[in-house]
Amino acid sequence: MSILDKAKIGDSVKVSLEQSKDRLSKEIIAAIDISSVATINDFRITDGKGIGVVVQLSNGKEQWFFEDEIDILDKNGNVIKKVNDVKQNNILLFNTLRELNYENKNRVKELVNPANFFLWLIVSFKDIF
Repeated sequence: MSILDKAKIGDSVKVSLEQSKDRLSKEIIAAIDISSVATINDFRITDGKGIGVVVQLSNGKEQWFFEDEIDILDKNGNVIKKVNDVKQNNILLFNTLRELNYENKNRVKELVNPANFFLWLIVSFKDIF
């Protein structure tokens, strides 16, 4: 699940300084040290890593962060737990592949059917994954 599914402009986030300290200026680090809570101002596509978040810090400055460098806060200021859906999706995919079976086809009509070929191909390669 992407940050776009969980947050919107105006939501509060908590910045994780440990993960982003090496690329931030001293002024931004000082602002985060004062208050790590910021407000989402915008979203940006990052360099292939996903969606970035532009936030307004306690000193009024804007700074962008990667999705994994922030935690989304609920209305009470509690961190919303991150869920790793990729792992769950992979487990579902692999379980589905394990359940697929291919029965040999004897009739020409069945042999030339693209759906049967695709099923055979998936079943043939499922042991590789």
